[in-house]
Amino acid sequence: MKVLHLISGGDSGGAKTHVLSLLQDLNKSIRAELVCYMEGPFAEEARQRGIPTTVFNGSFLNSYRRTGEIIKNGGYDAVHCHGSRANLMGALLKRKFSMPFITTVHSDYTLDYLGRPFANATYGELNKYALRRMDYRVCVSDCMRDTLISRGFKPNEMYSIYNGVDFDVEQKRVDRAEWLKKIGCGFTPENVIVGIAARLDPVKDVATLVRGFAEASGSSKELRLLIAGDGQEREMLENLAKELGVAEKVFFAGWLNGMEGYYSTVDINVICSLSETFPYAVTEAARAKIPTAASRVGGLPKLLIQNKTGMLFDVGDYHSLANELVTLAEDKALRKSMGEAVYEKAKNEFSAASTCRRQIEIYEKIILREKKRREGIRDSVVICGAYGHGNAGDEAILSGMISQLQSIDRDIQITVISRSPNDTQCTHDVNAIGRGNIRQQGKVFSRARLYINGGGSLIQDVTSRRSLWFYLYTIRRAKKLGCRVQMYGCGIGPLKYGSDRRMSARVLNSFVDAMTLRDPDSLEMLKDIKVTKPELILAADPVLSVPSCEEERVREFMAANGLSEEEKYLCLGLRPWPGFEEKAADIAGALRFAYGELGLKPVFLPMNYSKDLEPSRLVAELSELPCVILPEIREAELAIGVMSRMKMVVAMRLHSLLFAANSGVPSVGVSYDPKVSSFVEYTGCGGCVELENLTEQSLKDMIKLHCSTDKKAEFEESLKKVRTAEQLNLETAKRLMSIE
Repeated sequence: MKVLHLISGGDSGGAKTHVLSLLQDLNKSIRAELVCYMEGPFAEEARQRGIPTTVFNGSFLNSYRRTGEIIKNGGYDAVHCHGSRANLMGALLKRKFSMPFITTVHSDYTLDYLGRPFANATYGELNKYALRRMDYRVCVSDCMRDTLISRGFKPNEMYSIYNGVDFDVEQKRVDRAEWLKKIGCGFTPENVIVGIAARLDPVKDVATLVRGFAEASGSSKELRLLIAGDGQEREMLENLAKELGVAEKVFFAGWLNGMEGYYSTVDINVICSLSETFPYAVTEAARAKIPTAASRVGGLPKLLIQNKTGMLFDVGDYHSLANELVTLAEDKALRKSMGEAVYEKAKNEFSAASTCRRQIEIYEKIILREKKRREGIRDSVVICGAYGHGNAGDEAILSGMISQLQSIDRDIQITVISRSPNDTQCTHDVNAIGRGNIRQQGKVFSRARLYINGGGSLIQDVTSRRSLWFYLYTIRRAKKLGCRVQMYGCGIGPLKYGSDRRMSARVLNSFVDAMTLRDPDSLEMLKDIKVTKPELILAADPVLSVPSCEEERVREFMAANGLSEEEKYLCLGLRPWPGFEEKAADIAGALRFAYGELGLKPVFLPMNYSKDLEPSRLVAELSELPCVILPEIREAELAIGVMSRMKMVVAMRLHSLLFAANSGVPSVGVSYDPKVSSFVEYTGCGGCVELENLTEQSLKDMIKLHCSTDKKAEFEESLKKVRTAEQLNLETAKRLMSIE
């Protein structure tokens, strides 16, 4: 493999360290060459490290021409750009070459020229243009990747990587007192030295550190502050230190020649930036076993676990920073234990070797993907369903499908047709296009191997005939453009209109390869409308495969919403429906019974928040009980985790029942639609009462019966069979994609 890296050559700080360290390590496994656009320390150090380096001095046009020549004749597999000038060069050159062009996003490009309006209006805007036109982006933290996704960048074209340092090289230590004397600093061995190594630019927000230090130094007399770096804000920071009365305790060291002295001297490292990706200052401090207090930005929380491997504070919160500085200054043993802990975590997870391996892995994936595209090999998946509507249940279905497909191949390319593409991209970390974007749909269909329609009840005309026609249209178009077509873990019906039944049967028979169904009633419906040509398989809903989020997040959410670990809860998943208001008082009466006789406090979890909030409020008010109505939960894994803490669930919403079944919680369905009663019967997860026949007494009896512990074993055995059936969804998709 041979990769050409482009960079301006005037870079410093983390970007310089990242590129030079990475290329030095890459050249142990592949051929990584470097082009700089100016002579200077960067290019000289690259040569000293053994990196094949070429410098193109002169005008942009001359550099453009010469870079094109070297790419044309170099036999490269990819071009990798770093920084605004190289990004622009790459964006302009990529039109001439078939190889992939990649950029590493080292920082938030919207803040790179903070405080420099002219530079932002020129270099900043050109960089934004260039970033949009790159084939792929490598983000130096998951957080930066999420930020770019929220700005409309395509998830399928981005990768994450974390800056690593070499833990195998023995760290050079220098005498603290001698080094301080050498740089002209009068701090004494008794002092506890707080340090920051950063450009003195607005984005680094060193003013927050000066303010926090000034406050902390009033409580801890031995605290001193060492600022290593220079920049446009130095004079302002010096004046701020004077205003706060701590000028004698703050030393501005300027740029340092080598960082061994800094990391041999400071006791506490600080990063107080407004924005970061994953700065080397945190891993280098970890390698030196120095604890870091940092603003909660970028990938820093990935390494710094509060009060374990470091300390975190909100951006600009110098009061919290002051408290953390005092805590660390007054407790030498804590500084030592935290330094050891962050060293071990960084060594295991953020070494230079792991960064290099990850970068090579990214290259391999990109090059293979581009090769498949050139050869016309289809290997992607398109999913279409009721997504982007704000319904937690439908989003859980999508989450389950994505998770299952990625178990086949973590790098599988997935595109979702969504009502709200940006929300879908941010929530599910996959590409998304709009439901009305017919042109883009045709483009992704022509590249996809498999089109998935589902899950949920899409083939029905009760809630909307137009949505039925849309789904049938996409099935037909996807098949005609060369996709295999699967209906995935879906429900069928009701279909009230004869014309809809005939059209559905015609399309499903002609354009669908296989249908995995979530319940027996859906299978019977297909037989009733004479759908016989696709492969019909009884499976289950993909929501049953979605895992809960981590326990700590569930505990935090419950505590934030007044839910105790000790109390027992009955969860309700209600929805508006004709006839519901007449039954609201009966439901409220059954809740009073559950609360008084069984000790179950009502908790309402609106699945489609904008629609389900009012029915929840109505029943809560009528019950006159101490109820909790939970806020909107947009993450399926968290909703399932919360549901797992319930003693029982009473729900109209099918997805509330699905979440309960996923969590092993018994439930009572209030059926307004055959799909609810069919699900309850198929899974054996509890009981069911028809909405029109519901009375206070019938619901009381159901709650009492299915809340009993003697039903638990029966429920678990039934659920085990359904979970096994659910795996048929994925097995069918694998067969259709010809993946063994």
